Amino acid sequence: MPNNSRIFLSSPHMSGNEQKYIQEAFEMNWIAPLGNNVDGFEQELAEYNNTKGAAVVTSGTAAIHLALRILGVEQGDTVFCSSLTFVASVNPILYQGATPILIDSEMDTWNMSPIALRKAFKDAKSKGKLPKAVIIVNLYGQSAKMDELLAVCDEYEVPVVEDAAESLGSTYNGRKSGTFGEFGVFSFNGNKIITTSGGGALVANDEVALQKARFLSTQARDPAVHYQHSELGYNYRMSNIVAGIGRGQLEILDERVQQRRAVYQRYFTAFSNIPGIEFQPELENSMSNRWLTALTVDPDVTGVSRYEIIEALAKENIEARPVWKPMHLQPLFEGVLYYPHEEENSVSDMLFKCGLCLPSGSNMTIEEQNRVIDIIMEKLV
Repeated sequence: MPNNSRIFLSSPHMSGNEQKYIQEAFEMNWIAPLGNNVDGFEQELAEYNNTKGAAVVTSGTAAIHLALRILGVEQGDTVFCSSLTFVASVNPILYQGATPILIDSEMDTWNMSPIALRKAFKDAKSKGKLPKAVIIVNLYGQSAKMDELLAVCDEYEVPVVEDAAESLGSTYNGRKSGTFGEFGVFSFNGNKIITTSGGGALVANDEVALQKARFLSTQARDPAVHYQHSELGYNYRMSNIVAGIGRGQLEILDERVQQRRAVYQRYFTAFSNIPGIEFQPELENSMSNRWLTALTVDPDVTGVSRYEIIEALAKENIEARPVWKPMHLQPLFEGVLYYPHEEENSVSDMLFKCGLCLPSGSNMTIEEQNRVIDIIMEKLV
C-alpha cells in the first residue's frame, strides 16, 4: 500500500537535548516565568546574533508590540510596514492606536521595495507627518535589501524594527538577520526553524531599551516591596520551561538551516528548468535559511494554477499553502494607504496570485520530499 502519512508544511523538529534544560528547571523548581533558562536563552541568543542583548517573550507579535511601545508609537502616529507578510507584523501597530501604511515588495527578494518606501517617505514629508517607525519583514527566511532600506530610513531619521520572525539564522552582508534595525524580532512558534512551542524575542544593542522591554513584559511592576504600577505593562515574559526548549533548539540552529537549504535545493533541482516556475531569489551576499521553499507558478505558461497543485497535494495528505495574502488586500486593513513598487505594478499582488509554499520541514525525509515532487510533476508535465 502507498505511504499516505501526513506531510506538514513545517513541523517541529526536536534536537533531543531540550529535556535536559526542562529537567533542570523542574529540579530547581523554577517552572514559572524567569529563571536560569530565561537568562541562559537570552545570553545565547545575543551571542549567536552578535548583539549586546536579548529579551525573550511569549511571541514574536509581543516582541513587535514592545518594540513599538519603546519607540514611542502611540495613537495618531503612522508606521510603515511591509504589506506581503503575516498579520502579526501589522497588528501591533493597531494595538498602539496607530495607523499602518503598507509598502509593496520588489522581485529580487520579495521583501519591502526601496522604491516604494522612498515614495511613501516623500509623500509623508510633504504632508508634514513622518512615520514613527518602519517595520521591515524578511519573508520566508530571505533578508530584505537592508542597506538600501536603511539608507532611506536614516535619511528621514526614522527607526527600524526588523521583523526577522522567519529569518533566524539567515545572513545579509555577513551579518545575522535581525540585527540591522533598532530592534530585531524573532518568533519561536511551532512552525518556525526552531521552536519553543510558542515564543519570541527582541534583540538589540541598546541595553537600556532591552531592560525596558523586560520591565514592560512583566506587568511594568515598579521596584517596590508592594505591588506598584506607574505605567501600563503586559504579561509577555517567556517562562523558564519554554526557554529551556529554546536553549536545546538553539544548539542545532545552524544544522536546521543547512537541512532546510537542502530541502530547497532538491525542489530547485526538480522544478527550476520548468517554464513558468520561478523560485524566491536569494540576494547576492545574503544567505537565506530557506525556512519555507517558496515559488511562483504562472498558470498561463504551466497550464496549472497553484491552487490546483495545493489541491493535488492535499488529496495525498500533504500540506502546502499560498504565499501570504498581502495586508492591503485584507478586510481588516481596507482603506489603508498602500504604496506599490511602481504605478500599476503591485509586486505583492502578483506574488499572492501565483505564489506557493511547499513542505519544507528540516525533518522531512528524502522519500517524503520525493512524494511531493512526484505529485507536482504529474500536474506540470
